[in-house]
Amino acid sequence: MVLLPDDAQSPGGAERGDGDPTSLGVEESSRDSSREILGWLEFGEAARELAQDVLASGFRPDVVVAIARGGLVLAGAISYALDTKMCGSINVEFYTGVNAVLEKPVVLPPALDAPALAGKRVLLVDDVSDSGRTLQLVRDILRGHGADVHTVCLYSKPRTILEPDHIWRRTADWITFPWSALPPVTVSA
Repeated sequence: MVLLPDDAQSPGGAERGDGDPTSLGVEESSRDSSREILGWLEFGEAARELAQDVLASGFRPDVVVAIARGGLVLAGAISYALDTKMCGSINVEFYTGVNAVLEKPVVLPPALDAPALAGKRVLLVDDVSDSGRTLQLVRDILRGHGADVHTVCLYSKPRTILEPDHIWRRTADWITFPWSALPPVTVSA
């Protein structure tokens, strides 16, 4: 178990990482009283478990769509596991800093060609359904264009307004993902 400082902050602003470099070496998920740390190996297992769960439900996606940025890595892993070659992403901003959010999620450019998804079975992927507002916004956009949408997230939080169709784990804890555990790189001097 890796214990992280109580005052650690997310480099990306959301409850997605905390900037502690020790968490990168974690290959099993760890928990303490307020944190969940997901390592790369367990992430791979979780992605395959989620793909299996999608198949077991009878849903066979034509397209996998990631909510960027948090859903990008998971969407790629799931699309490989399902052998779904059509992939896309949609950029949404909601968190602007640690515990700082916009009034509502905002879709950012470049735009996904949502009308092209009419009649398609779409697997919508994000890392966590925290408030659920981002997931709900994108699901509703895609459904509004005639797509059959199922949702999948690694984690679901208790306060979410949209429980994903497929989740790996529920938690109220702060989550550190392996792809956002460190701050952005800079040019070395």
